[in-house]
Amino acid sequence: MLRFDIAPVCSNAYRFQATMSFTIAALYLITPWKWVAFILAVGGFIRGFVSPHKCLSYKLFEKTTAQIGWVKRVNAGSKMFADKIAFVAGSVMAISWLAGSSIGNIPATAILIFAFLDLATGFCAACWVYSAWYRMRGVA
Repeated sequence: MLRFDIAPVCSNAYRFQATMSFTIAALYLITPWKWVAFILAVGGFIRGFVSPHKCLSYKLFEKTTAQIGWVKRVNAGSKMFADKIAFVAGSVMAISWLAGSSIGNIPATAILIFAFLDLATGFCAACWVYSAWYRMRGVA
């Protein structure tokens, strides 16, 4: 469902955001710094449930892309859906770390793979699922 209540977002700024998610997932998987999952969860919550325009990292990346002339505006709905998935993944990673379980490696690996795909090619798998879901339902 298209979100007209929130201003469009810059998809290229979200590619920088994907780089940040990739880095967080890599740190979670290969270092003892499991606490970085909280960064993913908090950022996903702010961008996915509040507004991407309220997130400090998004604001930074949006300004950066504007300065280099790399702005590409898209509807915020699919990107917010991707951020909700990042919130869930980050929360599972953080909770499993606090519980002493290694199950958080599963969402961390998924974030690592899909964030790399997004940052390398611009293909957002969650955005694709989001739009496919609404096409199947005949809404969009």
